[in-house]
Amino acid sequence: MNALNLTRSLAALMAAVLLWAAGPAQAQDAAALRARHASLREALASNQFQRPLVLESTQNSNDLKGDVYAVIEQPFAVVAPALQTMDQWCELLILHLNVKHCSTAGKAPNEVLGLAVGRKFDQPLADAYRVEFNYSVAATSDTDYLKVQMAADTGPLSTRNYRLALEAVPLDAKRTFLHMSYAYAYGMAARMAMQGYLATMGRDKVGFSITGKGDDGKPLYIDGVRGVVERNTMRYYLAIETYLGSLSTPPADQTEKRLRDWFDAVERYPQQLHELERNEYLDMKRREVQRQLATAKAAKPN
Repeated sequence: MNALNLTRSLAALMAAVLLWAAGPAQAQDAAALRARHASLREALASNQFQRPLVLESTQNSNDLKGDVYAVIEQPFAVVAPALQTMDQWCELLILHLNVKHCSTAGKAPNEVLGLAVGRKFDQPLADAYRVEFNYSVAATSDTDYLKVQMAADTGPLSTRNYRLALEAVPLDAKRTFLHMSYAYAYGMAARMAMQGYLATMGRDKVGFSITGKGDDGKPLYIDGVRGVVERNTMRYYLAIETYLGSLSTPPADQTEKRLRDWFDAVERYPQQLHELERNEYLDMKRREVQRQLATAKAAKPN
């Protein structure tokens, strides 16, 4: 592999993995999350997504942070049980085109969720980068609050301190307010890999935050590292939404519905999220899902 291809491969891997990196997630209880919903009421009602969703990103020194806040049309009684176990998260995470495999191990409080993260095409698992997250349900109630946390100390190319947190509260009998947050710390190797990606494959890609208007009056969107994080934030939010939306379907049909619905969801934002054609994505993911199921079955004790 020549130097340019190596740089591109490392950069693409970094673009896929960096979204998991994290700094300390702020502890919030149900009351604090409800207060955040109240403070975002206007932004949730009127935004570029034309739906009750707010996406934020920040970059400070060697830390990057992303947050998505959303009102979903699902009762908390459905949401809370559906997002508590590692197996459920594996079914959800595999929808992302860069997640090649997800596995689980251990029992609480020593649960580990392993992700193989790679390129947006079929590849052997040996060519993907594995990240192992300590998994915990930090808070749970059948009636008013859920918080799930995943943490990994290290990742590829000098990334470290990965954190992902999801929390949710009911708004009424039919709606739930959800907050997903993450941040990460990175070193020189990660910075250089991302710079390589943004100078080549990622140079024309943008995120969702509007930074101004062009001469033609059209919005200008954030680019660079924050653009990378915002795109992946949206992809994972849509995976959560798609997963929850599939639960009323007969179990035998749920996986196919999730794959099709996730692709349709990301294609609502082609400027930011289009990567593959429908058949390319579906063919790749069907194989990856079957590989994941086979591996999980083989790992179960007889």
